[in-house]
Amino acid sequence: MEITPEQYALDEQWMVQAMQLAERAEAEGEVPIGAVVVLNGEVIGRGWNRSITTHDPSAHAEIMALRDAGQLLGNYRLCDATLYVTLEPCAMCAGAMLHARIARLVVGAADPKTGAVGSVLNVLEGEHTFHRVEVTKGVLAEECAEQLRRFFRRRRAELKAGPPRNQPL
Repeated sequence: MEITPEQYALDEQWMVQAMQLAERAEAEGEVPIGAVVVLNGEVIGRGWNRSITTHDPSAHAEIMALRDAGQLLGNYRLCDATLYVTLEPCAMCAGAMLHARIARLVVGAADPKTGAVGSVLNVLEGEHTFHRVEVTKGVLAEECAEQLRRFFRRRRAELKAGPPRNQPL
């Protein structure tokens, strides 16, 4: 499907909100990935990575946003909704989108290591899929990628420096 300039401007607006949630994840010591679920021009679900803080390997930004939206609507089926996420989803998250019947997925940065929407594999397409998701990739891709690069540069520098030394009293 062809994206109009008006739709692309809206996609950027929602992606900025997802990036703000990624900042929240980073502030909590998590990998900075954020997601929003939008239905009829309104955010119905918000999520950011929380796997470390919740000790839950499934607490990815996308899953958290889908849970939030499902709770709000009282239904896990999110037909006609769009999920915006700053990093290409993994296989688990892509599978959850299929089960939720998300209509559209908008991705910021590609994930060449674990991306399951075309980079490494494509969970959303193929003969086996029972639901089709329209996918738009690359919305604010450089900004989303830079947010992650900055986080990992800082994290590597902290690890290289080692633990803080005790200061004498």
